[in-house]
Amino acid sequence: MSGGGADPAGGEASVASEWLPGRGLGLDGRRALVTGAGRGIGLACAEALAAAGAGVTLLSRTRSELEQAAEGIVAAGGRADVLVCDCTDTEAVTEVIGGAPGHWDVLVNNAGTNRPQTFLEVTREAFEDVMRINVTGAFFVAQTVAAKMAAAGEGGSIINMSSQMGHVGGARRSVYCTSKHAMEGMTKAMAIDLAPHAIRVNSVCPTFVVTPMTAPYFTDEAFLADTLGRIPLGRLAQVNDVTGAVVFLASDASAMITGSALKVDGGWTAV
Repeated sequence: MSGGGADPAGGEASVASEWLPGRGLGLDGRRALVTGAGRGIGLACAEALAAAGAGVTLLSRTRSELEQAAEGIVAAGGRADVLVCDCTDTEAVTEVIGGAPGHWDVLVNNAGTNRPQTFLEVTREAFEDVMRINVTGAFFVAQTVAAKMAAAGEGGSIINMSSQMGHVGGARRSVYCTSKHAMEGMTKAMAIDLAPHAIRVNSVCPTFVVTPMTAPYFTDEAFLADTLGRIPLGRLAQVNDVTGAVVFLASDASAMITGSALKVDGGWTAV
């Protein structure tokens, strides 16, 4: 007999088995918050979640980018609103995110940064900047959203945007790797603490993704050749590779998945 179904003790099923009635990819009736949503992967995630039926809240520090992005989602038939907040400002996170009406069913904890330097070149400023955004900001955004989810009592899905570099090391990536390894540990611990509230927590771990921000890196033929040589599938990731994973983890199709890392890395970490 499979490990599901009725409570073996004969009691009522837990809230974790009740909050998701189906197993589809549709997100109709759900609300999703996406941080770092003004451009790149964050914007693509917001667009994909809206296309799956969710009402999306786009959050970043730049109102003009957010409003333009939200207009595009609405024009495509989706639902979108905006929140302006600096995720590294914990007081602002409490006020803006914590004070927003209602709750979200999904959080895509996407805001992040990188400051490539070799280990011996890393400055205190660079270290603190990356850790403040990738770890401290992500931690307290998740805590604030999770508190609203728990208070609503309807469960939820938190998706931390990590990286393949949360599982391996990389040249000129010592601080970034430190931050993403921390996010992986945070994801697992959050999943345990939030499971009684039927809140699932997972990470998505992309390899190098082609975006307007990363495209200049790949004009360096040696860097491109080295990168492709580390990816068994032989190509860079596109944003839709990442958004597919995000929609899956946001949806009922992943109802039994928590504390996991979904690697969208073309096999980089399998080698």
